[in-house]
Amino acid sequence: MIIPKLDTDVYGKVAQYWRPLHNNRVQCTLCPRLCNIPDGARGFCYVRENINGTLYLTSYGHAIGFNCDPIEKKPFYHFYPGSKIYSFGLIGCNMACMFCQNWHLTKYFPPVYEKRTYAPQDILYRAVKNDCIGLAFTYNEPITSAEWLAVLAHEAKEQGMKSVMVSNGYINPEARETLFKNIDAVNIDLKGFNDFFYQRLTHSHLQPVLDTLEWLVHETNIWVEITNLIIPSKNDSAAAIAQLTEYVATRLSPLIPIHFNAFHPDFKMMDLPKTPFETLEKARDIALKNGLNHVYIGNALSDESALAKQTYCATCGEVLIRRSQFDTVDVLLKDGHCPNCGAVLNGLFN
Repeated sequence: MIIPKLDTDVYGKVAQYWRPLHNNRVQCTLCPRLCNIPDGARGFCYVRENINGTLYLTSYGHAIGFNCDPIEKKPFYHFYPGSKIYSFGLIGCNMACMFCQNWHLTKYFPPVYEKRTYAPQDILYRAVKNDCIGLAFTYNEPITSAEWLAVLAHEAKEQGMKSVMVSNGYINPEARETLFKNIDAVNIDLKGFNDFFYQRLTHSHLQPVLDTLEWLVHETNIWVEITNLIIPSKNDSAAAIAQLTEYVATRLSPLIPIHFNAFHPDFKMMDLPKTPFETLEKARDIALKNGLNHVYIGNALSDESALAKQTYCATCGEVLIRRSQFDTVDVLLKDGHCPNCGAVLNGLFN
C-alpha cells in the first residue's frame, strides 16, 4: 500500500480558519470562541497554535485511542445497525464541560501523542483489517481538528467507506460545509436547553449548537441522531426535558432518534449521584408524548433499560431492531419497511 506523505512541517499544518491581527496575534475563526491568540500561545482547544503570526493545527496527522466498536456504541441506532466502526480520538476540545467523561483526552495531552503521525491510508487500512464500515471521529471534540478530519473523511469516501462524528456541534457557519462535506452521519451532544446551563457547565453557548443542528437536518443529507446526558439537579427537570424534546420534534424532526444517557460522576462533578433510571424513563415518556418517534436510554444496564434499546415501528408498535447492550441482535426490516404494517423506518440500513 502506498502511504501518501502528510502535508506538515515541524509545527503541524497551517490552519484554514483564521485571520491575522496586529502584533503577530491571530484570531481563530473555526468556532464561536473566536480565540485571539498571541504569538507562541495556543487557543482554548489547545491544538491550534500561533507560531510567528501563523496559526497551525498541531494535531494534524495525529490520532489516539484506536478501537473497533459496534456502531451502536457511538451511539447510532438507525445507521447501519449491526456494523462495526473504527473509532479514534483527535485530541482537544472547544468546550470545558465540568462533567466530561473523556477529560483525559480533552484536557490532558500525553506527550507520546505528538510523536506519532498517521497518513490517512494508515488509519483506513486498520479499519479495513478490522472489517469496519468506516471511521468514527469520537472521544474528544473532532471539530477542533477540522482540517485533518476533512482529509480523513475525503479519503474514506474515495475508498467507499463511511465517516461518522460524535460532536458538540460548536462550530462557525464558514467552517461547516468543508468539515461536514464527506461526513455520512453525526450524533450531536445536545447537553441541555438553556444558555445558563451551557455557560455555567460547558463554558460555551447554546445557540451555535442549535444553528448547527438545524443546518444539518434541513440543509444536508447527513444522518443525524442526538444524545442528551441527563445530570441530576442540572438538566433533569420535567420542564427542561419537555423544552428540549419539543424543540427537536418541531424545529428539527420527530423522526430524529434521541438518546437519553445516564450521568456517572466524573472530572469536576464527582459530588453528584448517577442518574436514577426513573429519571431516564421520565425523559423517554416526555419525549414520546411530545411526538418523537424513536427515543432510547443509554449508559444504564438495568433490565428495564433493555426495552428502551429496541427500535419500534412508530405506526404499529412492532419491534423492528432488537438489541442487547451495544449489539444489534436482529434487524427485522424488509427493505427499510416494517414487516407488519409496511411503514418506512427512517435511517440507513444494510
